[in-house]
Amino acid sequence: MEKEQPRNILAIKKFLNEYLDLRKDKYNELETIESIRKGVEFKGANLWILIFAIFMASLGLNVNSTAVIIGAMLISPLMGPIMGIGLAVGLNDFELMKRSLKSFLITTAFSVATATIYFLFTPLNEAQSELLARTSPTIYDVFIALFGGLAGVVALSTKDKGNVIPGVAIATALMPPLCTAGFGLATGNLIYFLGAFYLYFINSVFISVATFIGVRVMHFQRKEFVDKAKEKKVRQYIVLLVVLTMCPAIYLTVGIVKSTFFESAANNFINKELNFQNAQILDRKISYEKREIKVVLIGTEVPDASIALARDKMKEYKLEKTTLIVHQGMNNEGVDISSIRAMVMEDFYKNSEQRLLEQQKKITLLESSLQTYKGYDELCKQLVPELQVLYPSTKSLSISRTVEMNVDSLRADTLILAVMKFDRVLKSAEKDKISEWLKARLKADKLKLIVE
Repeated sequence: MEKEQPRNILAIKKFLNEYLDLRKDKYNELETIESIRKGVEFKGANLWILIFAIFMASLGLNVNSTAVIIGAMLISPLMGPIMGIGLAVGLNDFELMKRSLKSFLITTAFSVATATIYFLFTPLNEAQSELLARTSPTIYDVFIALFGGLAGVVALSTKDKGNVIPGVAIATALMPPLCTAGFGLATGNLIYFLGAFYLYFINSVFISVATFIGVRVMHFQRKEFVDKAKEKKVRQYIVLLVVLTMCPAIYLTVGIVKSTFFESAANNFINKELNFQNAQILDRKISYEKREIKVVLIGTEVPDASIALARDKMKEYKLEKTTLIVHQGMNNEGVDISSIRAMVMEDFYKNSEQRLLEQQKKITLLESSLQTYKGYDELCKQLVPELQVLYPSTKSLSISRTVEMNVDSLRADTLILAVMKFDRVLKSAEKDKISEWLKARLKADKLKLIVE
C-alpha cells in the first residue's frame, strides 16, 4: 500500500500536466511580448479608434442599446496599456511600465473627455438602466476582470488566439464605466462619476494583475541588466509603483467584499425574518456605510414585539451592529415615495408587457376600423352629387359595413349595407339597377340595398 500511494500521486501529476500544461500551445515568446508592446502605443489611428468607440459606447448607453455597447467594446483598443503594465511588472521592464502608464493615463483622459463632450450636447439626459449598471462595482466585477485578464494573456501567448480577445474586451467592460464617468461630469453628478471611475480602476488593476500572473506562470524571460546596481534600482521603482497602484485597489476591493457580504446577509435576514403573515415588504434599503437596514411594510400592522424578536435574530446573520428601521403604512416620513413608485412601475412593466402588446393590437385594429368608417363617410359625400343627377328622387343615403348572421347555419358573412330614401316608390327593376350601380361604384362583392 505504501508503494501504491506515490504511484497514484505520479499518475495524477501526469494527468494534470498532460491536460493543463500551457507550454504545449505556447507561441513564440518574443512575438507575444511584441504584440502586447504594440498595443501599448496610443498615437494616431489607435487614439482615433478609441475616440470613435467611446462615442459609440456613449450613444449605446444613452439609448440603452446593448448591441451598440458590445460593438463599441469590440473595436476599443483599451486593453493594450493595461496588459502592458502587467507585462512590464512580470518582465521587470521599467521602460515598458513608464510607456504603459503614460498611455493608460492618456487613454483614460481622452475617453472621459470624449464621453463628457457627448453627454453635454446630447438631448437625452435621463440615466438609462445600462448607465446605472456602471455606477456601483461588486465583487463579481473583480472576479470578471481577474479571470478575463488571465484568459486574455493566455490567448495572446498561444498560436491559435481564436475569439478570446474580443470576448475578454466584452466581459471586462472597460469602456462603459468611462462613458458613465463622462455622464457624471456632464450632468454634475459626482456620485456617478466616482462610482463609475472606481469600477474602471478596479477592472484595470485586476486585468494587470492577471497579466502579471500569466507571465510568471508561463515563465516568460525577465529583462536582464548588465549593471546589477541599475537592475536593483529598477526593481525598487517597479515595486514602488506596484505598491502605490495596488494599495488603493486592495483597500477598495476589501470594501467591495465586505459590502457584498453585508448586502447578502441583510437580504437573507429580510427574506427570512421579516416575512410576516398578512404583511408585505413594499420597499427595502440596505446601506453598508451607515450599517442600516430600512424596510417598508404594508398590510396588517405587525406588532412591535414581533419586530423586536426579528431584531434579536440579527446577530445570527452577523448583523450585530446594524440598525433595523421598519416603517409601516404610508403616512410616514421614512417612506421613499419615489423609490416605491419606481419599484411599482418596474413590477407593472414586467407583469403587464404582454397586456400592453395585446392592447396595442386592439388599438391598431380599432383605428383600422375607424378609418374604414371614415372612408364610407367620404364615399357618401362623393356619391350624393352623382345620385342627384342619376336618381333625382333620392332623399338620403347611408353606407356601412356590417355582419349578417345566418340563423340556421350560424354562418357569419360580411357585406356592405346601403340604406336609401326616395320621394316615390321604386319599381323592382329600378332597385336592382341602383344596387348594381352601387356595387360597381363601391367595388363591393356583396351589397344589400334597403329602400325606405
